[in-house]
Amino acid sequence: MLSALRIRNVAIAESVEVSFEPGLTVVTGETGAGKSILVQCLLLALGGRASPELVRSGADRAEVEALFDVRDDPAFQARLEALDLPVEDEVVVRRTVSAQGRSRATLNGALITATQLQALGAGLVDITSQHEHHGLSDPETHLLTLDAWVARPELGEAARTSWEAARAASAAQDDLRRRVAERGERTDLLRFQLQEISQVAPRPGELEQAEAEVSRLRHGARLAQIAGSADAALSGRERALCGELRRIEADLAGAAALDPALAPLVRQLTTARIELDDAAQELSRYARRLDRDPAALARFEERLSALKRLVRRHGSVEQALALAARLEQQLSELDDAELSLDRLEREARAALEVAGRAADELSRVRRERASALGRAIGTELSDLGMGGALVRVEVAPLEPAAGELVWGGARLGPRGLDQVELLVAPNPGEPPRPLSRIASGGELSRALLATKRVLAGLGPVGTYVFDEVDTGVGGAVADAIGRKLAAVARHHQVICVTHLPQIAAFGQAHLHVTKHVEGDRTASRVRRLTPDERVEELARMLGGRKIGSAARNAARALLTSVQDPLA
Repeated sequence: MLSALRIRNVAIAESVEVSFEPGLTVVTGETGAGKSILVQCLLLALGGRASPELVRSGADRAEVEALFDVRDDPAFQARLEALDLPVEDEVVVRRTVSAQGRSRATLNGALITATQLQALGAGLVDITSQHEHHGLSDPETHLLTLDAWVARPELGEAARTSWEAARAASAAQDDLRRRVAERGERTDLLRFQLQEISQVAPRPGELEQAEAEVSRLRHGARLAQIAGSADAALSGRERALCGELRRIEADLAGAAALDPALAPLVRQLTTARIELDDAAQELSRYARRLDRDPAALARFEERLSALKRLVRRHGSVEQALALAARLEQQLSELDDAELSLDRLEREARAALEVAGRAADELSRVRRERASALGRAIGTELSDLGMGGALVRVEVAPLEPAAGELVWGGARLGPRGLDQVELLVAPNPGEPPRPLSRIASGGELSRALLATKRVLAGLGPVGTYVFDEVDTGVGGAVADAIGRKLAAVARHHQVICVTHLPQIAAFGQAHLHVTKHVEGDRTASRVRRLTPDERVEELARMLGGRKIGSAARNAARALLTSVQDPLA
């Protein structure tokens, strides 16, 4: 529900603040006073087109703020949650337009795009005017209108959930079918990549080992010479180091018999000499087993080259081995793909069967109830001065589309198999036409009012706005329009801009728009009328500028006559 609207520097509205209440609020005023600016500003707040022409002359920018109470609108709160916006009981939408035409929108202080604002506004406010048609004038909403009339939400939910399951099963089947179709080329590629790794057959840590072995083989002669010289120096020649250490060890052992303090040093020399003996023996063995075969070097160099090529391609031996494991797994999955495809195809057929039957049941109920909805709207139109109007609710199958589910020759979507459109023939002998193509704006407004009257207790919209719904009517028809608006207002907030006193009298709240001149500037004002002021305004609407006692008495009588608008 719209709670308040604040306007700054929009056209002739310099500074306007308006509060709104539940029920029917009527807006009146002389032509050119700025009544429709309220509607334009509400459209702007709901994501409508921003134009620099909206900005008041001399101002840097125009600004509109709208406060909505959404505590009883779970659908709107769900849309907030879907956009990752805070879920609140009240929301403030602020839209600014610069003199250069740039616009900015916020919701409770968070920046949002105009597209997001339009998505949020859908279902929040329904605006009907001579120039802007929302809600039921859009064929996309006609199916929702019929479903609201059918009032079988469990059928719609069953159709939606089963469609989601069928779509998921179909997508899984299509994905696997594509993979199977690509199997030959894909398998060859995978096998080539796996063979490249398998031919090398690397082992973890092998690269470092191969590099060390190649280095040893390349420098075998030098290594043997160094090892042999070291062995000779330690134990392989006269006066070698180990022999000298034995003599020193023997001398110190004799001295230790004279001075026990030397015994620890003797033990250290003994340990050192034993370790040096061991080292000499290892050096001897190392020199003897050192391979200086050129053929062995060539083999190891070739192996090292193959490992390095693999590392350049895959980063490391370990990464190459990990890739090989993945490739083997993918090849195994591809081998099993055809068996899996058979299973998925069976599952997809079964899911489509369930979804199709759920959609068939929903279509059946829609077709059964469509004619009753058309008759109900036609009856309302008769009360609104369109007694000859014929209303038809056309339910047709959706055209098949590439990539979409098909059931019984029709496209199957989340809302079933149907497309729905309200067709109206305003006069006898004329063919029914879509609401959006009815030439007369007044007829369109009345058709929409009739539809909303039929669905008054069913639709999710919290606020209906009618601008110039009274175009081209008067007398009894105007009274009927007023009564219909009052009936809709029992379930929804209704705001109506009107020129007719017969309609204005039904308002539970009455806003009056005037314009005045201060200096050389014109500005609009909006204020709520008191009961006495309502009498004066209705008298003006009935009798013109010169208001006499007869016009006032007629205004009072009019207000008295609508005390029970549903009578």
